Amino acid sequence: MVSVSAITDGVIVSAEVKYRKEYSRPSDSEYIFTYNISIENCSKYTIQLLSRHWFIFESSNKRRETKGEGVVGQQPRLEPGHAHQYTSACNLNSTIGTMHGTFTMHRISDDRFFKVKIPVFVLEVPMQLN
Repeated sequence: MVSVSAITDGVIVSAEVKYRKEYSRPSDSEYIFTYNISIENCSKYTIQLLSRHWFIFESSNKRRETKGEGVVGQQPRLEPGHAHQYTSACNLNSTIGTMHGTFTMHRISDDRFFKVKIPVFVLEVPMQLN
């Protein structure tokens, strides 16, 4: 798995992707991917993740946008030096695409809200050589 990372205001977001052949249906152009996200608070402030905003692009030119509170039903609070990991999934109708976005964070000490970059990562069905 390839890992990508981005840092914003002392918060490191890393992503790893895995194609899930066992859940995909290529005959119906449905390809399932899981992605692991790690959010590490390297700042000196306690922060809380409030919401997410994703942009999903497919090689077929299909584009989607999704927003919501928290991540997988949680709004984790991160003390300095702590991290939160979660796994989620995305389906595509093409064999390759990308995802990226932002998390909206709240810095507790001064009631500051800020966006943290989620780096671009590639969702790609591995090709097999015969």
